[in-house]
Amino acid sequence: MQTTSYKLTEFFIIFIIVPVSFAIDYAIWIKMCIGIFGFLYILFVLLRVEKNRFKITPNLNWKSFFKRVAVQLIGIAILTIVYMWFVDKSNLFVVILNKPLLWMAILFIYSFFSVYPQELIFRTFFFQRYKSMFKNEALFIIVNAALFSLAHIFFRNGLVMILTFVGGILFALTFKKTKSTLLVSIEHAIYGCWLFTVGMGEMLGFPS
Repeated sequence: MQTTSYKLTEFFIIFIIVPVSFAIDYAIWIKMCIGIFGFLYILFVLLRVEKNRFKITPNLNWKSFFKRVAVQLIGIAILTIVYMWFVDKSNLFVVILNKPLLWMAILFIYSFFSVYPQELIFRTFFFQRYKSMFKNEALFIIVNAALFSLAHIFFRNGLVMILTFVGGILFALTFKKTKSTLLVSIEHAIYGCWLFTVGMGEMLGFPS
């Protein structure tokens, strides 16, 4: 049984020290090694300590999920299109219109090799390891979203921090309700792919 002090140390290193360190300029290969080691550690804890079997949660309400995501996506689409129209009109839908093959490749790579690992870390691992340490559920959701936003601090972009905080709230609420890494990954991929599609991908590190 791992002690509370061990979990707190683990929490501080994984979700605060490492993300903040990535915003500092030092060798990229060291950052990659830290990221890979950290992800392997998280997988080890999920499999060996938390006894996670990575099974699809039974009896998922797919209809309700997609209905909610569709409504939220419409709202996100309206806001982001208006933002791009007034702030960065030249990049509105620039990739899908000019480089459709790159657009499809990025959507695939992002969805499978970026989104799913993020959700394993920030929802599956985070909820299983630390939820019992928070008495206030709303505070737990806010902390999860704030740390998800902090993980993007290396972009050094205030808008990215705001978007990822809002996204973190949505993803945390989805995971809280469904207990499904699959569903929250699908939701994350849909919103992230939309941001790339509408023309906001450059600030999120997507090639354009």
